[in-house]
Amino acid sequence: MKTTSPMKTLHSMRRTAATIEARTPAHRDRAIDGLRALALLAVPTGHWLLGGFTRSADGAIHNASPLSAFGGLAPVSWILQMLGIFFLVGGYASVLSFRRHQGSTRAWLGGRIARLGRPVLGVTAVWAALLPLLHYGLGVPSDTLRTASTLVVQPLWFVGVYVVVTALTPYCVRAARRLGVWAAAPLLGSVAVVDVLRYGPYADAMPSWLSVLNILPGWLFAYQLGVSWGEGRVGRRHAWGLLLGGAALFAALLVWFGYPASMVGVPGEARTNSHPPSLLVLALAAAQSGAAILLRERFGRLLKRPALWAPVVVINLSAMTILCWHQTAMLAAAIPAASYAGELTGLVGAPDSVTWILARLAWMPVFAGLLVLIGRYARGFESPWTRTGTVRRAVAGVLAAGFAVFALGLA
Repeated sequence: MKTTSPMKTLHSMRRTAATIEARTPAHRDRAIDGLRALALLAVPTGHWLLGGFTRSADGAIHNASPLSAFGGLAPVSWILQMLGIFFLVGGYASVLSFRRHQGSTRAWLGGRIARLGRPVLGVTAVWAALLPLLHYGLGVPSDTLRTASTLVVQPLWFVGVYVVVTALTPYCVRAARRLGVWAAAPLLGSVAVVDVLRYGPYADAMPSWLSVLNILPGWLFAYQLGVSWGEGRVGRRHAWGLLLGGAALFAALLVWFGYPASMVGVPGEARTNSHPPSLLVLALAAAQSGAAILLRERFGRLLKRPALWAPVVVINLSAMTILCWHQTAMLAAAIPAASYAGELTGLVGAPDSVTWILARLAWMPVFAGLLVLIGRYARGFESPWTRTGTVRRAVAGVLAAGFAVFALGLA
């Protein structure tokens, strides 16, 4: 059996990094790609760190969170909640793409939607096929499948929201050209009004669906900032205003207005910041956006190093694979453990001790390795389905729709 020495592996990695560096166009904005990569990695890192499982007597796994026992970990969620950065960079990149496109706006939007939709269709179709196999073939409890379906669907809501805000790009461009950075202010105001209604003195009289009104303006806020940035309407003075103003608003909402400290939902808590986004999410997005704009040039210079630039390129090329399949990677470890090994600290078992936290950190490389392994095959869903016939596409669509009904029906 042939073995690869560490020196040969290191040499191969350096050669790959050099090849990527040589193929990178001189005009490539490395800072934007780097920010996108950071935001992408924050998603699986956050879900893997802050998502645990308990095991019932029948061997089924159920969602749990260490934040229920360790409220002091909430600041970790402030760092890992980087969707504001993702939407900021998405708005910036969309402006450049929209400016370069040759055909109609409809064709431009269709191409971008297809790039987002193929991986989502792929992961949901695969899981639709897996569910009966796991339950009837391997005896996995139905409650485990409910937990798994919820986790798989959990990050996919982002894609639907992102499609909508992308469709609004032409209008965002017009607003940016007319109002500059202030084009995002009405979105912030809209979320603030809804929050006052649902959390203020008349909260008991408000309908339960009122919070849904925050979904579009809540996530469009950072996207609009990115569009204004791409249009050259956000300077360093504006960036400082976003950073300091966002940080001040964030602190005020926590200290004086009783917003939950965690940026992710905590089981048992009556209020959540992210589903749908509260004003606290926008305050954090503003501060992060300001910091990103201020650090852009320094970050870009740092990424001129081939060893740092190569991982950024790989992550960006696998963006949707990471987003769609990272929960599957964690489940690939947890489901067999619950079925055959029982409770394993840091993987399956109550996340209520320091030992669990340390063990979960040790499990992180395992999840990452499983994601890399899954990604080798799932990566094909990101490419155009030129060899996939109409029948196969229809079957994939039916499977995906069935899984969506099953998963969302459990939410």
